[in-house]
Amino acid sequence: MTELAILLGVIALVLFVFVAQGVKIVRPYERGLVERLGKYKTTANPGLRTIIPFIENIRRVDMREQVVDVPPQEVITSDNVVVSVDAVVYYEAVDPQRLVYNVANFYLAVTKLAQTNLRNVIGDMHLDQALTSRDTINTRLREILDDATDKWGTRVVRVEIQRIDPPPDVVAAMHGQMRAERERRAVVLTADGQREAAIARAEGEKRAAILTAEGVKQRDILTAEGQAQAMKAVAEAEKFRRIALAEGEATATEAVFSAIHQGGPTPDLIAIKYLEMLGQVANGRATKVFLPLDTSGYLGSLAGIAELFKGEGNGEGPRTKSIPPPQPE
Repeated sequence: MTELAILLGVIALVLFVFVAQGVKIVRPYERGLVERLGKYKTTANPGLRTIIPFIENIRRVDMREQVVDVPPQEVITSDNVVVSVDAVVYYEAVDPQRLVYNVANFYLAVTKLAQTNLRNVIGDMHLDQALTSRDTINTRLREILDDATDKWGTRVVRVEIQRIDPPPDVVAAMHGQMRAERERRAVVLTADGQREAAIARAEGEKRAAILTAEGVKQRDILTAEGQAQAMKAVAEAEKFRRIALAEGEATATEAVFSAIHQGGPTPDLIAIKYLEMLGQVANGRATKVFLPLDTSGYLGSLAGIAELFKGEGNGEGPRTKSIPPPQPE
């Protein structure tokens, strides 16, 4: 009984081990290569898979994107400058069968391949071109590696250059060149700014001069028009003043003449008025000089003037009579 129990236990253990070896789980990001007696049979997709224990074997292949870090290496550019370059390569498996069976050490193989092609690509460039054309280097290197690794069942997604380090003396020279270039650009920009400022200032002065000339011209025109209108107004006013003055003098003369004839003046009154007028004429403001006359002749003249107005008081009107001029002594 004891021997039978041991035998059953051994059989159960063997069955358990057999079942455990025959059941495999393939994860979602993996593919399984089923080998029977060392020969490729099929590719298992993700999920629960069963195989024949001790006869079949399953090899899992990671299908996720992988990164290969390419170690730094010395590269000589076409202008004989030694630079240190390192890069990273991103790839993913597309055919697990070829990835497993066509290359023994894919990581080492792709690293050496990337180093070799880095020397070829950068070796055809000048230093300045290599420093400023990283996108071009990345694209060319990715195309070369993708073609080379196609038979290994992988696809190179992208290649990134991490650093391109020139020698220290070249770096110092580049810094000096960069500083000189910046100074040159600063001088050029300053000169351009001064030129633009001078042009703008000249344009402003030109416009100001034009506006000033236009203003002076307009002012002179308005001044001339104002003076012409003022002269016209003054002439009109002087015309009306003279007309009014002449009309006033005529009216005054008519009134005096009428008053004299209506009042019937005597010769004595006329003589007195005449003497008063002569006094006003001889007050020092007149521009003519009068010499003393004979009194008798002067009174005779006054008497002659009075004779002119005698008849008016009788309604006969003034009588015309020649008055002899006064005789000097």
